[in-house]
Amino acid sequence: MTKKEIVKQISERANLTQLKTKEIVQWTFDAIVETLIEEGRIELRNFGVFEVKRRKARKARNPRTGAKVDVEPKNVVTFQPGKEMEEKVRVMANVPDRPRGRTRGDSGESDGIEHSDGAVTAGTATPASV
Repeated sequence: MTKKEIVKQISERANLTQLKTKEIVQWTFDAIVETLIEEGRIELRNFGVFEVKRRKARKARNPRTGAKVDVEPKNVVTFQPGKEMEEKVRVMANVPDRPRGRTRGDSGESDGIEHSDGAVTAGTATPASV
């Protein structure tokens, strides 16, 4: 689902224009990003927790050349789903084999890795990635 599809769905339910709904949805996303930048964490009850975490510098290997590469430390946004979301997702019957739409190679927004703390990297904490 895209932001445009979310806007359409909400505008129909709330009986608002898509233009006004798009503005409200964008304000919501902006508020989440601003809170992450200022506080490093935002908890949305019954949804989940977004948190900025620092990934340490590490040694990696270029898969094409096999050469060793130094990866700089970086901030990433992690998401831990809330209990209600976890329960609803757990009982889903129709789960696609793979996500539809963009992949990491297309957008660069997420490394799609589940980390040892159970969180999934969702991108960097910059407005450009939302």
